[in-house]
This record gives sequence, structure tokens and C-alpha cells, in this order.
Amino acid sequence: MPVSPLPQVRAVLDYAVTQIPPEKVFLGLSNYGYDWTLPFVSGESKAQSISNQRAIELAIQYDVAIEYDETAQAPFFHYTDQDGAVHEVWFDDARSLSARLLLIQEYGFQGAGIWNVSRPFSQLYLVMASLYDIP
Repeated sequence: MPVSPLPQVRAVLDYAVTQIPPEKVFLGLSNYGYDWTLPFVSGESKAQSISNQRAIELAIQYDVAIEYDETAQAPFFHYTDQDGAVHEVWFDDARSLSARLLLIQEYGFQGAGIWNVSRPFSQLYLVMASLYDIP
């Protein structure tokens, strides 16, 4: 499952602006991914939280292609670990982060907050620098 699929993000924002003036809203940006072991069992399955960088490293380690879900605006991939378990990994990259950051201007928000800033991810900062003048 994507961390923050764009249609669901928009649904939350559409509601938020009916309750809060847009200029008082900061968009929350996820800065992490999830590594799910399949099969997924609702109410039982738990994902390991990983950094976006770790997700890319896993794709390289297992030599798998990273795909992109156009609806969710999120990258993902599958791999099989050394024990034969199949995994599905969802995370953010420059494309998905850009799609979310563009919502700030679209909705007229104050800015953005990043969760979890303690997981450095250069793509996030490169996208922000390309979209905004950061002093």
C-alpha cells in the first residue's frame, strides 16, 4: 500500500480547507517507505518502516525494477528475500514528492512539514530546491 496515495491526500485536503483557512495549513510530507511481506492479511500484516533511500538500496540489492503507480503517484517494487518470502515495497521518490509539493501552491497552503526528517533523502531536498527559493 502506498504511504500517502495522492487521491486520499486530496480527499483529506479537500475536507481540511472546509474547516481551516488554506493559508494556515502546512502540508505533511512523508519521508519514509514500507516493506510489506506478502501475502497481506488485513488486521494481521505489519510492514517494516524503511527510509526512501533504503527502499532504493533494496531494489538495487535484489536487482528489481522500480515501478510507478500513476493513480497513487508512488513508486513500488516487489522482491523475494533469501528465505523465499515475497515483499512489496512502497516509498517516495522525486516524482511522488513533487506531486505532493505542488499541492501547496494549488491549495494556497502556508508550506510543508516533513515527517521523518531524521532519514536523509537527497531527492527530497533537490525537488524542494527546484520548486522553491530556499534561503
